[in-house]
Amino acid sequence: MKSKRLKRCAWAAGSASLMLKYHDTEWGVPVHNDRKLFEFLILEGAQAGLSWQTVLNRRSNYRRAFDNFNARKIAKYTKEDVACLLNDKGIIRNRLKIEATIENAKRFLDVRKEFGSFDEYIWQFVDGKPMRNRFKKLSELPAQTRESEAMSRDLRKRGFRFVGPTICYAFMQAVGMVNDHTTDCYRHREINRL
Repeated sequence: MKSKRLKRCAWAAGSASLMLKYHDTEWGVPVHNDRKLFEFLILEGAQAGLSWQTVLNRRSNYRRAFDNFNARKIAKYTKEDVACLLNDKGIIRNRLKIEATIENAKRFLDVRKEFGSFDEYIWQFVDGKPMRNRFKKLSELPAQTRESEAMSRDLRKRGFRFVGPTICYAFMQAVGMVNDHTTDCYRHREINRL
């Protein structure tokens, strides 16, 4: 991990080591792997109403509980599986979010069938390349954008759940569809070189 003396985005500065590692190695890095994209879509939905730290602390439990985000397996989950997940203290035990994960797995598979990959589908909302923002302060970052609104609309039309425009924008930030590292953060320039 990079030295703690490096200038980082305000949300990561002084954070626990898990959050620092996430900021320094994942957030904003372009993702084109379907399983990883599905993982972030589910985790961002799980975050609704909570902090990212809460979800990040449970990420390994989510991977265990949801078959390492294998959409084919998740799409076949039964009511019994839902009942087991509702008793799993390692994840956020919200029935709507758990059921949405199963439904989203089915819709994810539909999108892959139609487009060849989820990657091909989801990156169309930014014309296939990351948007490179130049925000100086955390307060300048939007909660949603025209692109995240379009993504949300289309995902909901396809039957996805927990995919509002704010969740979609957080997803876009996480998977590098936008570079929202502030310009004073050392990762801003590094991400733009990718």
